[in-house]
Amino acid sequence: MKFPWCKEKNARHAAQARDRLLRSRRALAAVPLAGVLGLGGFVSATALSSPHSTPASSAVAGPLHTDGANIVDASGKTVTLTGVNWFGLETSTFAPDGLWARNYDSMLDQIVASGFNAIRLPYSNALFGPGNAPNGINYTLNPGLKGLKGLALMDKIVDAATSRGLMVILDDHRPDQNAQSCLPYTSTLSEQQWIADWVMLARHYRDNPRVIGADLHNEPCSPATWGSGNPQTDWRLMAEKAGDAVLKANPHWLIFVEGIDNYQGQSTWWGGDLAAAKPYPVQLSEPDHLVYEAHDYGPDVYNQSWFQAKDFPRNLPAFWDKNWAYLAEQKIAPVLLGEFGGSVGNDAEGQWQRTLVRFIKDHHISYTYWCWNPNSGDTGGILTNNWQTVNTAKLDLLHSYQSPIPQALRNQLATAGHRS
Repeated sequence: MKFPWCKEKNARHAAQARDRLLRSRRALAAVPLAGVLGLGGFVSATALSSPHSTPASSAVAGPLHTDGANIVDASGKTVTLTGVNWFGLETSTFAPDGLWARNYDSMLDQIVASGFNAIRLPYSNALFGPGNAPNGINYTLNPGLKGLKGLALMDKIVDAATSRGLMVILDDHRPDQNAQSCLPYTSTLSEQQWIADWVMLARHYRDNPRVIGADLHNEPCSPATWGSGNPQTDWRLMAEKAGDAVLKANPHWLIFVEGIDNYQGQSTWWGGDLAAAKPYPVQLSEPDHLVYEAHDYGPDVYNQSWFQAKDFPRNLPAFWDKNWAYLAEQKIAPVLLGEFGGSVGNDAEGQWQRTLVRFIKDHHISYTYWCWNPNSGDTGGILTNNWQTVNTAKLDLLHSYQSPIPQALRNQLATAGHRS
């Protein structure tokens, strides 16, 4: 999340400022959930049938891989990820945010009922430290989480999500709970430990086919390079090394590789520049497990030059084509838009976001929206500040492009006795 790399800003200052924004609360108008999902408030996953959703396909069969611009299941059917980020495990809370206000099962029920089929779950490497216990959980509301921390707590959330049919992408969002890092290694986290943590997770979740892959490192930025050949800065080389180690431990996972923040003099969002992936492609031991990932934000986060162009927002598709969408258009590899979000009004921010959703729908590009949480300071979230009701404008926009959990899979889950 979500600060552009600006040449005039010190990297440490930008990271600290972004972290403060992430932890702040911004008021949003509360809309009764009953008005969105029916008078009963929450609806069950099996009862959900969004009129805005694309037709449900048959159940996802077996592990996922890639075919040209598509993510496909073992039977060759296209799988489109239309998910949401639920953050907190990567912060000093050491738990998904909002569990101070409600039960995690009801939270996941609402995510499914809102039409999402996947969760991108950020975490930090510090989560696995022995002394880092969660401090943001109301155990009266969440008695099943009492005494759990680190990997055991992640297990509980992941198992509850996947038992509902949600696909889960694990996102190494930060090295520790304090701030993000431009490269995956820091003074306190070696590159070897970063890879070792990924190998541990790949083995740990190998028997859960709904945990679909590894977002190796969140938002690489300067001094990260792409194609330079410098082993200390070349993010592409680091991603190949880590990706191959993960695939050796779990050959079924997808490997999500984000962009950097600038290439050949043009700066964009952290993680948003994949222009170098064509001349310098990521080469994994299993090529059909690579998914490129980009992040994109609007002028409310930072008023980039392309938002000030006279032909805005008509200029946006060419910008996206150049930086990341070409990979899908030319059938080089699938692309996940791993983060985008913000307010949805009649201003420039709303124009940007509506244009972007139309664009990724027209190009069949998967996404995970930032975010479910209301407490993202520069974007807000799907939920409003009471952690119960939803922002109808955002959800209505996303309902125009959602690929639901297949009904056949829901039936299988119900038959197996999973709560939905």
